[in-house]
Amino acid sequence: MSEHSRRLAIRWFEEVWGQRREECIHELLGADGVGHLEGGDIKGGASFVAIHRELLKAMPDLNIQVQDCIADGDDAVVRWVFTGTHTGCGLGCEATNQKLARQGMTWFRFRDGKIVEGWDGWNWDAFMKALKGGKE
Repeated sequence: MSEHSRRLAIRWFEEVWGQRREECIHELLGADGVGHLEGGDIKGGASFVAIHRELLKAMPDLNIQVQDCIADGDDAVVRWVFTGTHTGCGLGCEATNQKLARQGMTWFRFRDGKIVEGWDGWNWDAFMKALKGGKE
């Protein structure tokens, strides 16, 4: 099961973020899947689609590269780096044209080939401060 979980986790980043396949969110995320984000928890595909759209609206060139992925049973952890330029209105402010890069990790828990729970860690507060021109 570990290799299957690993492939699903990498697919999430490649297809949802890399290929912008919004329909893949519903393919991979369980109907009651919970995302534990730094700003709070979200539940279900519609909530994640809204976040996905907001980030891509604000940073249309957003790119997330998987650096590493390990899996054990139904769990997989992905270490990733994202880059993007804030050229679109979104994320609570007008476009700043700032190029930003961040690294983070996502821990997924799968059941029957679907994400049932996920945890993101990447220092959202420092990202927002940098976006608005503050020092980190």
